[in-house]
Amino acid sequence: MRVGKIAISLATLFIGISVENVSAQVANPELEACRSTGLIALRERNPGIKDVTLDVDGMTVAKANTKVEDTPIKTIVIGDAYLEKGKQDTRRTFLCLIGEKGKVLLTFFTDK
Repeated sequence: MRVGKIAISLATLFIGISVENVSAQVANPELEACRSTGLIALRERNPGIKDVTLDVDGMTVAKANTKVEDTPIKTIVIGDAYLEKGKQDTRRTFLCLIGEKGKVLLTFFTDK
């Protein structure tokens, strides 16, 4: 999967998806998989990041039946995340793509 092709193909992800809002009271394994995978990726680039908190009240989990090239995408997670760096939290927009069997394929945090 090429990064350039992903950006072009993301527009096609939103065809034929159903959306479910996630509430703070409901434990959601998809959100936790995205959060923990994203934290690992962020720490590789910036060891100063202590934690990632997802705004689950505003988070959208969209069930999908689409592909990026030949890779099936089953769930798309979009919302705000807060990166904890010491005493400071930074809000970022967060995107996570989940494939078959709950495998996290991509976590993406915007720059500020």
